[in-house]
Amino acid sequence: MKLLWAVSALLLGCWQAGAFTAGFIKSPLSQIKLINNSAELHCEVIGNPIPEVQWWFVGGEEPNESFTQLFDGARYDRVRVNATYIAHATSTIHITSLTLNDSGTYECRASNDPDRNELKKTPKIKWLRSQANVIVIETSKIITDPLEVRNQTSAVLSCNLTDPTLHIKGSHWLHDGKLLEDSKSTSSQLFTVLRLEKISTHSGGKYECVFLTDPDINGTIEVKTLPHVGAYKHSEHANENDKAVLTCVSHSYPLPTSWEWAKEMDGSQTLINGSTDKYEIKSTPNKTTLTIVDLSIEKDIGDYVCFGTNELGTNSDKIHLRVRSSLAALWPFLGIVAEVIILVTIIFIYEKRRKPDEVNDDDDSGSAPLKSNSTANHKDKNVRQRNSN
Repeated sequence: MKLLWAVSALLLGCWQAGAFTAGFIKSPLSQIKLINNSAELHCEVIGNPIPEVQWWFVGGEEPNESFTQLFDGARYDRVRVNATYIAHATSTIHITSLTLNDSGTYECRASNDPDRNELKKTPKIKWLRSQANVIVIETSKIITDPLEVRNQTSAVLSCNLTDPTLHIKGSHWLHDGKLLEDSKSTSSQLFTVLRLEKISTHSGGKYECVFLTDPDINGTIEVKTLPHVGAYKHSEHANENDKAVLTCVSHSYPLPTSWEWAKEMDGSQTLINGSTDKYEIKSTPNKTTLTIVDLSIEKDIGDYVCFGTNELGTNSDKIHLRVRSSLAALWPFLGIVAEVIILVTIIFIYEKRRKPDEVNDDDDSGSAPLKSNSTANHKDKNVRQRNSN
């Protein structure tokens, strides 16, 4: 029995030696945000065992403060809370569509006390707290000119900030969220201008002027163009009795709201019904596909046209479909076989004609050297005899 108590005491001592209270390694940071923007707070805590993390909102002022715990989905589903508990505890709270009522103090609380959530017991270790302030302010008014650009070849975009009390550190422009490097400025002026010398279908989109204040203030101007419609491939090949898939895409702004397909026949265009067994049409705002099944050489060869339409108009592109015979894949093989047969025939005929000639050549070459050698030997003897005399 004494041995059992000793082992228990040893295990308890080891557990207490390994356990330690929670501590913050990253605290949330205070922020200033505009109405309708989003705020995100993050904290990280270590401890053994891994601590639990909670988020609380502190409303009012001392001594009339109120504390409200924030769960995922709070404030009409504008609050999102994400937490992980692996090597240590991490937690992030994200608040969208900010209002003036969201201003206040937010607490990240952490504890690894086993009794931390017991209502009838007083926890041995109090919840650790780390606070950050979120201040929501009204947006300063920006006058944009023009309000939007519709199907123009060029334009001048401008923004004018109406609050002269703000400290401006500079400005720049964004196109669909991407920074336009040439637009960066360190000027403290209340207005900024962007010139679009040539507007194409790829120039459309949302342009934002950004004034570098605390926090940043921006205004938006939409540049709208006719839809850009382009065939993925302008020529498609398929086999008879198989299927073909024709594709058109769009990268303009705004994207097409509707797509249509047609086939050109005898100089006219016939719209294709995509709900039949022969044709199937699938479309998204930036892509459309036409699938043609059971291809026929007589009926399906030709030009197919895709039409994309947005609020400014319609554009189109053309795809030529070629249908090959089901025996098309056999022709290369037959061609190779024919070439081999011709080559073997030529070699055979050449060999048959060459053999008699080779026999005659061998007979002649056997007798001629003997005669010439004899003559040469007699000449050599005569030469030697003359020299000896």
